Amino acid sequence: MSNRDNFAGGFLLGTILGGIVGGAIGAIVGAKLAEDNNKPAENGNRPEPRPRKLKKRQFAEQAGMETARRSLENKIAQLNDAIDDVRQQLSHVNGTTVEETESVSALMEES
Repeated sequence: MSNRDNFAGGFLLGTILGGIVGGAIGAIVGAKLAEDNNKPAENGNRPEPRPRKLKKRQFAEQAGMETARRSLENKIAQLNDAIDDVRQQLSHVNGTTVEETESVSALMEES
């Protein structure tokens, strides 16, 4: 029974001392890092912060989105050209011109 009492007391004492020592080390290291970040650079300007992984990931995503947007714009332009070609081919088959077809479409939309 006395072993259990000694274990509980030692565990509690170790937890308290560990918390105090860990807190003190954290405060010292935190103060040192804050001091280093606030120091001006040799040329008098503050150092630029380094981009973090999150920022790098955002830049990569933005670059990927820009590439996808350009690709989609090119495909849309190709589809519009194909649609215009088919419209011209169909207008020659039916014997009507594109302008006549568009004017008929406009009249139908008005009614």
